[in-house]
Amino acid sequence: MRRKPSRAAPLRRVREHRTLLDLEGRSLPLRIRRHPRARRLTLRVDSAAEGAVVTIPASVPIEEGIDWAQRKSAWLLEMIEGLPPRVAFVDGAVVPFLGIGHRICHRPDQKGVVWRENGQIHVTGNPEFLARRVTDWLRREARREIVTRVAAKAEMLGRPAGRIGLRDTRSRWGSCASNGNLSFCWRLIMAPERVLDYVVAHEVAHLAVRDHGDRFWATVATLTEDPVDARAWLRRHGEGLHRYG
Repeated sequence: MRRKPSRAAPLRRVREHRTLLDLEGRSLPLRIRRHPRARRLTLRVDSAAEGAVVTIPASVPIEEGIDWAQRKSAWLLEMIEGLPPRVAFVDGAVVPFLGIGHRICHRPDQKGVVWRENGQIHVTGNPEFLARRVTDWLRREARREIVTRVAAKAEMLGRPAGRIGLRDTRSRWGSCASNGNLSFCWRLIMAPERVLDYVVAHEVAHLAVRDHGDRFWATVATLTEDPVDARAWLRRHGEGLHRYG
């Protein structure tokens, strides 16, 4: 499942191989992901690294994945050149918070650290610490939102959740381990609220149903509204969240 919440704790690990593609004199980072559940070769743009990712079945040689990506060079270059610009966490930058754009406002004359008000994210302190403080604040807000939603949805299922971790993952938005521990990408705080809620619902549903059969999706539907729309948003726009910061 490309750039969406992962399946429940696979027994076999996804292995990666990293290399560079030479596309018309331009070196492009390429990740080859060997996935035990993959049935065919798939290719996507990795906007965070301005590179590409090829997913291959377990039986396919790595070289075949590299050759396949090379043959798609024209498409890759077109997609990468069309990526939106990166947005650094600096004074005046606009970043999404739960899908709504907020302007970063440096307030060196104010006390405190970071707060959100009237469509702005106010950041105090010296300018060299601004980016780190915005990142730390977004991570704290992500934890607050996710922990609250996990607790509510786990109670709905009558299943206890384990520890909740936050990471800056690029290959998955969330995961649920066999012991009930949950992990999420903190960048979900920048996605629309319905998308964050769906990812939480997806992973909490794995506390009750480990596979992705009909019963699993029926369970997800009881925990969040319109999961189909949220999944579609992640497919179209999820990579763009890694362009911030």
